[in-house]
Amino acid sequence: MKEKPQHATITLERTYQAPLERVFSEFADPVARARWSAPSGDALIYAEVDFREGGRDVFRCGPKNDPKFHGVTSYHLIVPNQRVVSSETLDANGQLLAVALTTLESESAADGAHLRVTVQMVSLVGSGMFAGYEEGNKAALENLARHLNGDL
Repeated sequence: MKEKPQHATITLERTYQAPLERVFSEFADPVARARWSAPSGDALIYAEVDFREGGRDVFRCGPKNDPKFHGVTSYHLIVPNQRVVSSETLDANGQLLAVALTTLESESAADGAHLRVTVQMVSLVGSGMFAGYEEGNKAALENLARHLNGDL
């Protein structure tokens, strides 16, 4: 690995016009999550799903015709309708690309539910990985809104 590790923190927020319990349940349901969390033109394929403290998801993602990225998400803390803390490793062709710590915070809002996603990460392949994570998470949050509205 020739790249020097680079670090970033990404924070995204979104309010949904749906009950907090409904929004949170979309993260816990792997079938629903696979439907809305991949950006347009991309695929998310779960090989293993275990959304519970101590559980983990194993997945592939990337362009629909070549989901070349492999990831493992480990769940460290799940407080229903409030918080999820997880870590993720992402690799391709046996090379570790990034490691991330993600905190999903949710709370009731006057018009539904408010989410804050904070991703603290290290990229081992340059700063372009940060843009990919940010764009992917933004797209997922937008897709979630469309899904909750029945448009996806």
